[in-house]
Amino acid sequence: MTSDEPGLEPCNRPVDIGSEGSSPIADDHEAADPIDYRFTLANERTFLAWVRTALGLLAGAVAVHALIEPVGGAVALRAAVFVCVALAFILSIVSYRRWRAVERAMNAGTVLPGPGLAPILAGGMAVVSVLAAAAVLMT
Repeated sequence: MTSDEPGLEPCNRPVDIGSEGSSPIADDHEAADPIDYRFTLANERTFLAWVRTALGLLAGAVAVHALIEPVGGAVALRAAVFVCVALAFILSIVSYRRWRAVERAMNAGTVLPGPGLAPILAGGMAVVSVLAAAAVLMT
């Protein structure tokens, strides 16, 4: 959809294209202009991607935990499992809070919050990588 299509301004917010005061937009909940639904769907897809990442971390933790038993329970591997589970927990909670904050900011027309999850995930994955490397070197 481009900005020259009827009903959209260049900022991608719907405009009233009705006549004689009739509006396709509900006026009873309208504090500001409603946002384009594509932005809310993109926000939801981002939230679901973070949830998939958390599930992947949990699956990785289960897989590494299954490998610990035959190896003899290396301390570094157990620590990596703990970090993966902790990251999955943090991502699942913080991703929901971020989704809500972005929704509120879009509805209010304010600046979107910064990327709070990416540094957490990057730091956690760096720790997991160091622990996995230590486990490999120790065996």
